[in-house]
This record gives sequence, C-alpha cells and structure tokens, in this order.
Amino acid sequence: MANKGTYIKESYDELMNKVSWPSWSELQSSSIVVAIATIIIALIIYIMDSAFSNLMKLFYGLFS
Repeated sequence: MANKGTYIKESYDELMNKVSWPSWSELQSSSIVVAIATIIIALIIYIMDSAFSNLMKLFYGLFS
C-alpha cells in the first residue's frame, strides 16, 4: 500500500514541477492547427468517397 502512495506523490511532484506545460497562446495555436488539419483531411476523404461513389454508379450502370 505504501508503494501506491509513493507513486501518487511522485507522480504529482513530477506533473507540477518537472513537466513544461504549454502556455495558453501555444495551446490555442496548436488547437487551430489541429482543427484546420482535421477539416482538410475530412474534405479529402469526402472527395475520395464521392469520386468512388460516382465511379461505382457508372460501373454498375454499364451492366444494367
């Protein structure tokens, strides 16, 4: 049981004193980059899905 208490105390000490947390402006900048990248990837997937759907409609239209 003492090992768990020591682990929690050391973890807390490391998080509070040894970890370098980003500033609020750095966090906002990173969030904007992630949001833009997510939108770009979603658009690429949408375009690929639409193109594949149209290709499959054309392909199946040849046999019906």
